[in-house]
Amino acid sequence: MKTKRIFIGLLLLLVLFFVTSCAPVGMTTQEYGFLYGIVHGFISPFVLIAKLFGAHIGLYAEHNTGLLYWVGFILGLVLLFGGGGGGYATIRRWYD
Repeated sequence: MKTKRIFIGLLLLLVLFFVTSCAPVGMTTQEYGFLYGIVHGFISPFVLIAKLFGAHIGLYAEHNTGLLYWVGFILGLVLLFGGGGGGYATIRRWYD
């Protein structure tokens, strides 16, 4: 049982490493659009954890396309946290 917990912990750290490797770093001339906004929004909680441990990575792209990037960023956050659909997890009967 203990080796299973260690394996899961190491697997989560590996996933955290790979997810934060997609974070924007430094100044680039490439403009990031809607799809990159989704990716950056999805990885932002993991990037925040990495920043707490002293990593020098960006939380969002400096050169973005504006509104579409931010819509994608928020959509990525919503996709990560389930979009609030978990609040309706109870079974509803037709006569309630």
